[in-house]
Amino acid sequence: MAPAAMRIAAQSLADAKPVSFWLDDPGRPEALPALIGDERCDLLVIGGGYSGLWTALLAKEREPERDVVLIEGHETGWAASGRNGGFCAASLTHGLSNGLERWPDEIKKLEELGARNLDAIEEAVARYSIDCEFERTGEIDVATQPHQLEELREWHQETERNGLGGSEFLDRDALREQVDSPTFLGGLWDRRGVAMLHPAKLVWGLKQACLDLGVRIYEHTRGLELARTGTGMAVRTPYGKVLARRVALGTNIFPSLVKRVRPYTVPVYDYALMTEPLTEDQLAAIGWKNRQGLGDSANQFHYFRLSADNRILWGGYDAIYPYGGRLSAELDQRPETFLKLAGQFFECFPQLAGVRFTHAWGGAIDTCSRFSAFFGTAHQGRVAYVAGFTGLGVGATRFGADVMLDLLAGERTERTELEMVRKKPMPFPPEPLAWAGIELTKRSMAAADDNGGHRNLWLRTMDRMGLGFDS
Repeated sequence: MAPAAMRIAAQSLADAKPVSFWLDDPGRPEALPALIGDERCDLLVIGGGYSGLWTALLAKEREPERDVVLIEGHETGWAASGRNGGFCAASLTHGLSNGLERWPDEIKKLEELGARNLDAIEEAVARYSIDCEFERTGEIDVATQPHQLEELREWHQETERNGLGGSEFLDRDALREQVDSPTFLGGLWDRRGVAMLHPAKLVWGLKQACLDLGVRIYEHTRGLELARTGTGMAVRTPYGKVLARRVALGTNIFPSLVKRVRPYTVPVYDYALMTEPLTEDQLAAIGWKNRQGLGDSANQFHYFRLSADNRILWGGYDAIYPYGGRLSAELDQRPETFLKLAGQFFECFPQLAGVRFTHAWGGAIDTCSRFSAFFGTAHQGRVAYVAGFTGLGVGATRFGADVMLDLLAGERTERTELEMVRKKPMPFPPEPLAWAGIELTKRSMAAADDNGGHRNLWLRTMDRMGLGFDS
């Protein structure tokens, strides 16, 4: 970055709060008390993000008389569920391309289930009066390099031939009529497959819906140990324990209480900025009349969208894996990444010179080698788990909750019969191999972006093995 551009980027960040914009909200509910003593229930849900809250809510919808307890180690939504970009996608497979590559025989069913899942989220938001700023505006995949434009064009033609279409190809002029950036060369607009929302308000709305249905929620209550007892399970907490017939684990990136699951995920730290609200003149300078979400098509990609009060969220690009998979609040802030993101923002939207960022934050994503969720059971079917959403969990976590409930019930359903559900991804190797492999992959992906999309031998080998690294 040139010195002048770096100075402008630094000035834009001078007053940014080191906290998620979504969580920095006056409507944030007070934390609920921790569990003191012992509890008994039919179903214990561990984790108060989207996975856990959807599981508790759907469990009560399926069986209103079921006694459900949810415990959360901090506060509901404080981790990934309150820090993401608010892109709620229908895709269960981290995009159609990834799903088609991994499960070609099931892709139409997976797409159908994903569309139904997004419809069900929209319906639940309305039914429970969850004010989460839900806007089903779709998303545009943007090409900013000539090879990306050609790849998008070819992909659009392929999906149309195979009956998997639904996206509209936009040339340069058509795209810039939607959102105007001098870096945009064209794109694919999925009009119905993605909704924009306020991620923390969705969490808080789900929490209230659970409470209204009789779910008992304890915050600041970590699940420390999982053990069989009689016909059920016992979970030790800092100040007591919970005895439950069944347990659903929605802990995602945090160490699973089923230890054999831990090698299947690694934490990847992702970072985002939020601007001040744009003026009418600033909005007019960039267009964006239809408020779609956007993401560019590079390996090291950006995602960006408008908030309800016309701020721009700008995130992505850097995907940071800490050696050993370390989780730490210190990693939520990375000034060198914020500076890089701010500079790239003004390259994309030079019309917005002088705009300031009010918030800068990061958080860990539960990444797995196939980029999409995996599922399983333990303790002879008494415990179910889901993890590995790899940054696309705002919508897919509801589907994961349904799968966990199916598995705990011992039911064969259209969900549990999926190969995606029955088989797991490759686990990550132990250190130092994990760090070395991820670093080599990151550098190779960056080189591909700079070399017309050409994938080197390492990336081609990873492709053949069905392995990858993504945020």
